[in-house]
Amino acid sequence: MQIRPDPAQLPRLKGIRVNLLERMKEAKDHGWLGEVAAIEASLAAADRKLDVMNAIAARHTVTHLGMSDFRATTGRSTSQT
Repeated sequence: MQIRPDPAQLPRLKGIRVNLLERMKEAKDHGWLGEVAAIEASLAAADRKLDVMNAIAARHTVTHLGMSDFRATTGRSTSQT
């Protein structure tokens, strides 16, 4: 079973991706090859999740059908006898 990422978390995941890129630069600057490999794996996973989130967001759009909404114009009437 695969868990679908929530498209509402897109900004958070984008922030995580930016942080991973910053960590990648630091790891490369210091020659931490093991850390670079781990960050590359995390970055690939984040990119896959971003792709899934974007696909879900693109599929779930609202289409206005032009139907009237009478809720605001209708009222309640009561009969008192």
